Amino acid sequence: MSKAFTKETDADDDDSPGLPPLPAGGRNYITPQGYERLRSELLTLIDEERPKVVDIVHWAASNGDRSENGDYIYGKKRLREIDRRIRFLTQRLEIAEIADPSVHHGSEQVFFGATVTYVDDADVERTVTILGIDEADTLKGEISWVSPVARTLLKSSTGDDVSLVTPQGVQELHILKVIYPAPPAA
Repeated sequence: MSKAFTKETDADDDDSPGLPPLPAGGRNYITPQGYERLRSELLTLIDEERPKVVDIVHWAASNGDRSENGDYIYGKKRLREIDRRIRFLTQRLEIAEIADPSVHHGSEQVFFGATVTYVDDADVERTVTILGIDEADTLKGEISWVSPVARTLLKSSTGDDVSLVTPQGVQELHILKVIYPAPPAA
């Protein structure tokens, strides 16, 4: 049977892990900046990227034989990827709860959105920012508020010692500094 007559499904190349898990009964906290980044990405996909790919696929389909048409095959695959990302972003934005960390500006207690500097048992100093699941980037020193380190740090204050349970055992963390972004100027 010719490949031209086989049904393409979204599951054909579905290598996405799905939604990152939320804690049971938990909320999907996100900063206003993170919400705006996700919303901007969604609008760009809907208004710019998807229409371009649809035009390419339409043009490629009009050229005839689709079974060996690279533009058509790649375009359909890219279209499925875009649609999958649009569904993901739509779902995440619908359940997002915007939490502005600047309301805690000047506080020394750790809450969502805090940038925390701590030192561990090996005298290694680290600085992390506690953000939402969908906006945290570990390469930038950002961690999700549901991560073990963040859950250990939450509700502690500058000068506190907290115990982080790791696979290698319990590690003591000493909190040196807690910073929040300044509130926007009115």
